[in-house]
Amino acid sequence: MSLDHLKEDQQATVLKIRKRVIEAIGRNMDLYGVTLSTGHLYGLLFFADKPMTLDDMGREMEMSKTSMSTGVRTLLDLKMVNKVWSKGSRKDLYEVEYDWHQTFTDYFVIKWRKAVESNLQILRKSVDEINRIVKGLDEQHDAELLRILSEDKRKVLQAEAYYRWLDRLIDTMEDEEIYKLVPKEEIREEIKDEGKEQIKEQL
Repeated sequence: MSLDHLKEDQQATVLKIRKRVIEAIGRNMDLYGVTLSTGHLYGLLFFADKPMTLDDMGREMEMSKTSMSTGVRTLLDLKMVNKVWSKGSRKDLYEVEYDWHQTFTDYFVIKWRKAVESNLQILRKSVDEINRIVKGLDEQHDAELLRILSEDKRKVLQAEAYYRWLDRLIDTMEDEEIYKLVPKEEIREEIKDEGKEQIKEQL
């Protein structure tokens, strides 16, 4: 929401609150593999009252258009920001994805699905290779090697079981079944009321 209609001291109060939140978001964005500056860019869009162009963001962040473009592209890839269309505008417009639950699940699915599939392929290939080697060994003459390979196979199968579980966990996020197990939290009315009182005091 625009602050133009507020008094100067009121604007300062709101900006102080926003800055604190934006800095916190920026610090925590490393969980998503995002740089601090890109995290701050997300925070800027989070509080924007309308979609912004790269030029708009550049002016607010005092960063080059190239840096803005790189940051926005990262956020788009992570589905944290959406490109939107506005009648009469020739420039690309961007707005933040406000559903943080969706942002988290999208990121988790995108990043972990690829890792799980890759690791499962490697683990299964390793088990097949161990099985082929074992078939050609003699129980009496190769007892020590068989013991080592058997233990290695057990460890690899244990890792494979973990990744199969993780694959199922990703499925629950992708189809939103996770929210039946861990329901989303709603904003409590008392928090809303307390927030209003605190804001009034600060203004």
